[in-house]
Amino acid sequence: MKGFLISLGVLVVLGLSIVLWAVGVSNDEIRLRNRATKQQESNEAFYGKLWQILQEKAGVADEYKEAFKEIYIPLIEGRYSQGDGTLMKWIVEQNPQFDASLYKDLMTAIEGQREGFFIEQQKLIDIDRQHKDMRMTIPKKWVIGKRPDLEIVVINPIVAKDAFKTGIEPETNLFKRDKN
Repeated sequence: MKGFLISLGVLVVLGLSIVLWAVGVSNDEIRLRNRATKQQESNEAFYGKLWQILQEKAGVADEYKEAFKEIYIPLIEGRYSQGDGTLMKWIVEQNPQFDASLYKDLMTAIEGQREGFFIEQQKLIDIDRQHKDMRMTIPKKWVIGKRPDLEIVVINPIVAKDAFKTGIEPETNLFKRDKN
């Protein structure tokens, strides 16, 4: 009788341990699923911020360019169109200079925002990998293997999708100019 009670106690403890382990695995999966959802929301917010910053900076740079043209062209035309030999004055005169720092700032912002977004996308991809590992490896798959995959969206440029589909890298022509 004493041996039976000890065996029964061991089985109860073992069964309870397995149930608690399974509950822990289930909770871990739920936490990972929630983390993925929140990371996806964070990525969406980051992407919106990224485009808003870039559009606004590009708008400022474009507006500066247009304002500079409006000032510079009439100024130069007014100075040197008189035909009285003043054309060579430009050598000693101080003319307005176009400041390219707005474009440099825009390029820095593009690079920084893209890098930040890439890092956020990597976090989401890693959460998905962890979830797949959890669902596909023994013994955790015995508890959560039938649960669905995470629904994540990873944003990739069309050029990347096409290159991986075809295995061919497209020619680089960043400024869309004829190469002739």
